[in-house]
Amino acid sequence: MLENISSVKVSGGWHKQYTHSSQSTHCTMRFAVFLPPGASEANKVPVLYWLSGLTCTDENFMQKAGAFKKAAELGIAIVAPDTSPRGENVPNEDSYDFAQGAGFYVNATQAPYNTHFNMYDYVVNELPALIEQHFPITSKKAISGHSMGGHGALMVALKNPTAFSSASAFSPIVNPIECPWGVKAFTGYLGNDKALWAQYDSCELMKNAEQAHYLPMLVSQGDADGFLQEQLKPENLVAIADKKGYPLTLEMQAGYDHSYFFISSFIDQHLLFHHQFLTA
Repeated sequence: MLENISSVKVSGGWHKQYTHSSQSTHCTMRFAVFLPPGASEANKVPVLYWLSGLTCTDENFMQKAGAFKKAAELGIAIVAPDTSPRGENVPNEDSYDFAQGAGFYVNATQAPYNTHFNMYDYVVNELPALIEQHFPITSKKAISGHSMGGHGALMVALKNPTAFSSASAFSPIVNPIECPWGVKAFTGYLGNDKALWAQYDSCELMKNAEQAHYLPMLVSQGDADGFLQEQLKPENLVAIADKKGYPLTLEMQAGYDHSYFFISSFIDQHLLFHHQFLTA
């Protein structure tokens, strides 16, 4: 059962927050939805799912990205889930890059995290079914995200290429099995089975992608991003895409960092990118 906890008019549409009891994460989850003007049961609209990064909630993108004006103009809904399960009974750690606020969009196999940290199932199955049931939104969907959420967006799209029209990311962790953030998270959530790690790594998934299931991808990366060399490594994904002829565009943006100043500068471009495929 959905509980509406906030509702604000913006850019002619509505930004709303909801909570619900999740079957995937076994706790109360919160998500936000932007409905563009004119969205109704008689005029359903396509949707962009946005996955946020470490420490974020459903609020960061919705409050800082400045996406509503262009989304309203294009007639695209936006759905932003939280980045992890939360609550007193949900395991947590003192570090910012693991446990609550850092779900990494995987299904955990290791106790005590495997009860609640099933963000992959939540994002891929439970949330879209809920959205399509309760809102004037079609089954036509795209996916995007930032940093940890950029990893989530590209990974989810590569694992479910027929479910999405397109995928994009800002500053994504493209090769988590080869960076400190990913190694820490995957060890904690998935144990030491490297074969299981590979199932959530965009580079490994793209290596095995079948040409019939290629989907358009756009990655934006600031060259002044402090995490670029150690954590993000976009060149690893580009090398695989080039070798396979995968339709991936990487745009390096001079002077931009890892922040929402960067995202807000190029979010319109990403919305326009997705719009062409959502309406095809």
